[in-house]
Amino acid sequence: MQNLSKSKLIAFRQCKKRLWLEIHRKDLLVNSASSEANFAVGRRVDELARQHYDTNNDARLIDRAAGFTQALSASILALKTAKPVFEAGFSADGAISFADIMLPQRTGKRLTWRMVEVKSSTSVKPYHEDDVAIQAYIAKAAGVQLHSVAVAHINKNWVYSGKKDYNGLLIENDLGVDARDDEVKGWISAAQRVVQKTKEPAIKTGSHCNTPFPCPFIAHCQAQEPTAEYPTAWLPNVRTGGLKALLSTISELAEVPDDALNLLQLRVKTQTLSNEVYFAENAALAELSVHQGPYYFLDFETINLAVPIWKGTKPYQQIPFQFSLHRVNRNSKIEHRCFIDLSGKNPSKAIAEALIRDCGTRGTIFAYGASFEKACIKALAERLPKLRVQLLAIHARIVDLLKTAREHYYHPGQEGSWSIKAVLPNIAPVLKYEALDVQDGQMAMQAYAEAITPGTSKNRVAEIQKQLEAYCKLDTFGLLHIWAYFVGRTVLMSESDV
Repeated sequence: MQNLSKSKLIAFRQCKKRLWLEIHRKDLLVNSASSEANFAVGRRVDELARQHYDTNNDARLIDRAAGFTQALSASILALKTAKPVFEAGFSADGAISFADIMLPQRTGKRLTWRMVEVKSSTSVKPYHEDDVAIQAYIAKAAGVQLHSVAVAHINKNWVYSGKKDYNGLLIENDLGVDARDDEVKGWISAAQRVVQKTKEPAIKTGSHCNTPFPCPFIAHCQAQEPTAEYPTAWLPNVRTGGLKALLSTISELAEVPDDALNLLQLRVKTQTLSNEVYFAENAALAELSVHQGPYYFLDFETINLAVPIWKGTKPYQQIPFQFSLHRVNRNSKIEHRCFIDLSGKNPSKAIAEALIRDCGTRGTIFAYGASFEKACIKALAERLPKLRVQLLAIHARIVDLLKTAREHYYHPGQEGSWSIKAVLPNIAPVLKYEALDVQDGQMAMQAYAEAITPGTSKNRVAEIQKQLEAYCKLDTFGLLHIWAYFVGRTVLMSESDV
């Protein structure tokens, strides 16, 4: 019998095949960059939780690096001290777990424990309830008297007041202690049966592969399945209802009935199967011709820290630290402006002032998926009341080029996506993200976080700055190209633009 960890049981809840692979074929596991970033966030939130709950500075942190057997023994001894214990380990019925926080509760001479599981999300998710149910069951089966169980998660409305005061960052939600013991016991038994199989379960990929987490074995599982020539996964905006149920039984786009699709989905199907570009040139031109020049093309890069480091900001608030701005004036001359702040200080005021200076007071500002840029500017205006009028004036000039692209253009190479990285290669193939060191927003966040980390060398910061500037510049230069294509203009490029 395996000693199944809580994470293994959560994997079982997601997919039996995932559990089997985690036990028998861990060599196939591939964690994405976003998963690694989430792990880092979780570790940071755990650190703050320990500081918060260690009110008397007498808590015991169990060292799991020494091995499971030693950690269990250390946990038993630590619980006898009747002081807070972090990462206490428990084992029972073929399952093991480590509780984030164990807090002693005395009622007369009777000692019980309050268990708190710490999450970096801003609410309690359904899978958190499974998580806590598993933790509580194993602890009780190991002989621990539980007084209560709670999830501590981030309060999204909390505002950091500075001076490393994080009181209020976490809020608790109490959950039941005894409600799901029989259910958890059943999970453990079923998971043990899966683990004992000599072959991996025959389970097809589907929506469960990303719920509640992206599965790190997805590439392995997809490689085992027949590859559709034109996958139904390319159909946009399939969320619920009859079409979603239909697509669970169909893999080829050609097999989907036309009458089951909306206009946009039908366009994707038609243009994909015919291998022809859809471009309503006159409609696109008419839509964009109403906007007056000079024309600006704007893109932000932002950081959304779970644990704020700047006074006046909230958890997961998008804080812009960089922008790129291309400008086409009345004689079609192209200019480029950019801003980036890698000092580690709150970049909000400096980026707002630079944006006001570089955007001027007239002309159209195009963005791609403009709700993001508009939200960033509105948030800056709220935090910087002295610049509010100028920022909201910029906000009012922003036009979303994604709307035009979605309504009037589709290339089969987009594979159902209208992201700039899907559209641009078909309009300006010479512009390539693949040649860059930073290739997407997630990588930009990670690069920025590295740059502002104390101890990062000046040479490395300078290198990161060049990488970030190149990436953000390509976004807005690409946006300019898309606009020019839609309005029938030619963009002249120098070698430094490519």
